[in-house]
Amino acid sequence: MPRMNRREFLVRSGVLVAGAAIARGARAGTPADSLAFPAPPADSLATPAEPGVSLAVGGDTTLGYNLQDHFDQQLAAGRTREELWPYYFAGVRPILDAADLAIVNLECPFTERGVKLEKNFNFRARLEMVEVLRQGSVDVVTLANNHMNDWGPDGVEDTCRVLDQAGIGRFGAGANLHAARVPLVLERGGLKLGFLGYYFQAGDDMIEPRGVYATRRAAGVAGCYKSLGAMRKMIREDLAALAPRVDLPIVYFHWGKEGTYDVRDYQIELAHLCVDHGCRAVFGAHPHRLQGVELYRGAPIFYSLGNFVYGGIKEPKDALTMIARVRLTRDGAQADVVPLEFTRWPDRAFQPVVLEGDAGVAAMARIAELSSGFATLPALEALRAAPVQSSGH
Repeated sequence: MPRMNRREFLVRSGVLVAGAAIARGARAGTPADSLAFPAPPADSLATPAEPGVSLAVGGDTTLGYNLQDHFDQQLAAGRTREELWPYYFAGVRPILDAADLAIVNLECPFTERGVKLEKNFNFRARLEMVEVLRQGSVDVVTLANNHMNDWGPDGVEDTCRVLDQAGIGRFGAGANLHAARVPLVLERGGLKLGFLGYYFQAGDDMIEPRGVYATRRAAGVAGCYKSLGAMRKMIREDLAALAPRVDLPIVYFHWGKEGTYDVRDYQIELAHLCVDHGCRAVFGAHPHRLQGVELYRGAPIFYSLGNFVYGGIKEPKDALTMIARVRLTRDGAQADVVPLEFTRWPDRAFQPVVLEGDAGVAAMARIAELSSGFATLPALEALRAAPVQSSGH
């Protein structure tokens, strides 16, 4: 009989791979009954008695472009909107339902008007596509990214309005820079959470025009064009104003270089700056790849969560992604990750599902390796330290 090595044992025994915790109750919509998805793995974050807030956080989510085309093709083939709204999040909804707050980076405006910003790629989705988020159990979105202003102020305005109407919280963009920097403040379980979002790339990483950013008089996203010094100043100012108002300040960045697994020095600097100024967790996206996870002064930092429900590409070279699960209390944080495959064209298009079995073992090993340059989560440290042994008889 094959002998399981310690690395496989750690993953399969549930030390690393985590799924749903305590469900927060049913929400609008039901999973698509025409698909079979694997159940999420056993929970590894037991809920202690201390009051806290649990987060489930995903990366880049684009409901336009290829995903909207797929939606329309399915409609033409005879499926109904009622079937399709919950379809894309069905494989991960149990995990999102289990958290007090489910958060993603919304990387497309909801609009059918506006003037197209001159740039490499422009995304947008019809206003009705917000229902995919709502029935996918998404509670909050960051809008601070390089696509939110793709169709100008009309797109930003339409997006903010439709999210508000759907009851989905938002932060990181607005009608001007002041509005874009206004934090989202929510209360859960007697704790106040404050969310800030920024888009920033330094040097040659930046390929977007200045027009993606909000100014004193123009709509766009929060952040600074290439100036690391200006970005540091903005973060210090915003956290100095937010930290006294809330128990748990949280920042979600859009940063780094597209297509790379390597974390840039400025990502590390800005993440540490946030924690040093009271931030309790830092999340990131934009590279369309996973990047390492760090534990810094007790705060988890997820440098890139990769793609999530992402319609920007049909057949990616690397479909590995993850959900970050974090439970925050006044005194500390617990965190783990759930490895996912975010799409498989054409049979499971734009539908992330949990990786289990051998695929889950390999995925967690990759995430641990990507985190090798950091002090990281205990579970990932354990996996990284586990000797790799070949199976025998």
